Amino acid sequence: MHLSGDLGSGKTTLVRGMLRALGHPGRVKSPSYALVEAYALSSINFYHFDFYRFKNPSEWLSSGFQEYFSPATVCVVEWPERAGARLPTPDLQVRLEFSGEARSAMAEARGGAGESWLSQARSHYSSR
Repeated sequence: MHLSGDLGSGKTTLVRGMLRALGHPGRVKSPSYALVEAYALSSINFYHFDFYRFKNPSEWLSSGFQEYFSPATVCVVEWPERAGARLPTPDLQVRLEFSGEARSAMAEARGGAGESWLSQARSHYSSR
């Protein structure tokens, strides 16, 4: 999943909510300085990336992070545009924006897994 949006738009907060929903009971830190935080959840390896500090898309190539991206992992990337077109295509692209005092989210599926997740999320939240 790629998460885009201005500073303070809620990207890390959304990831915290995802991890809580997956059963992670501990602290969820922003990976702004470490660039990646890893979470082992049952059979899921969840990686939370933040590329805000990348100054050039070529830093993605020298980071060694390519090995984290596989069908067996969940990778959520804040500031994916800082890595440019070198990042793998996400299953889901989410853009967070300020909407007055609130936030709004626009989600776009980019593959079968993203379509499935988006369909489930719409079904779950439309019944509330």
